[in-house]
Amino acid sequence: MEEGYFPRGRSVLRRVQGERAVGLMYGQRALLIGALDARNYVGTAEHSRYRDQPFRRLVATAKMFETVFFGSRAEADRVLAAVERMHGRVHGELPADGGAFPAGTPYSAFEPELMLWTVAVAADSSARFYELLVRRMERDELDRYWADWVRFGELFGMPREVAPVGWDDFREWFDGRLAGAEMGLTEEARHVGRGVAFRIPVPRVESPLMEVHHLILLGSLPPRVRELYGLGWDVAREVAFRATARAIRAGRPLSPRRLARGRNTGRYDRTARIEAERIEAGRPPIPL
Repeated sequence: MEEGYFPRGRSVLRRVQGERAVGLMYGQRALLIGALDARNYVGTAEHSRYRDQPFRRLVATAKMFETVFFGSRAEADRVLAAVERMHGRVHGELPADGGAFPAGTPYSAFEPELMLWTVAVAADSSARFYELLVRRMERDELDRYWADWVRFGELFGMPREVAPVGWDDFREWFDGRLAGAEMGLTEEARHVGRGVAFRIPVPRVESPLMEVHHLILLGSLPPRVRELYGLGWDVAREVAFRATARAIRAGRPLSPRRLARGRNTGRYDRTARIEAERIEAGRPPIPL
């Protein structure tokens, strides 16, 4: 088959995203952090069905990303063309203050800084879960991993020159921006973000497993992000989080490869289907 943009055996990004646990969790964390830039959240909410069908929107994005990660160049190019058409409609002004951004601040999906922020929250989240649940990456791996994400951003139109060079520079830039005064949440972003992260539609039989998901996701967040979302944390949860992550990491080598690695398309589609069933039954996907 035609080789994709992230070749098997050579792309660190492909290897990281090929872990099912990473693919199932990085998107929610990325959305939680990404919404701290009000321009990012408003641009998504105003130009998609994110408010009334948040999981359908999340699933659509995750499947498009997986096509670019794992598909052939022809498959990826079809996704990239569709996203470019969609992004052409994403522009406007903030209707209200958000963090340090006052009402009236312009936004655009093609703004280089916002494109970098979108790539950055995904890259940070994927690396966080890989190192929590699989293994630590070496410094050269992290540099190659970030180079892959810069390439990913370029495919969507991000200018390479806006991106930090190397993992260390990325970490300094990302951590500095996360600590900056411009980060903040609208009330809607806080409500929707918490719902997307902790109200994922799953079959009833899997509900007990979601407690583990919630613990790992919550523990993976930087303290400032938990604070801005009003998410509690304490020593007991920290101890449980670390013990659970160690157990998952230790058990991974014992899992059959087909369970530990591969695309998550089936799980994504199931989430969207359950959300649609709830909406049809008159139940909001994220309870008020």
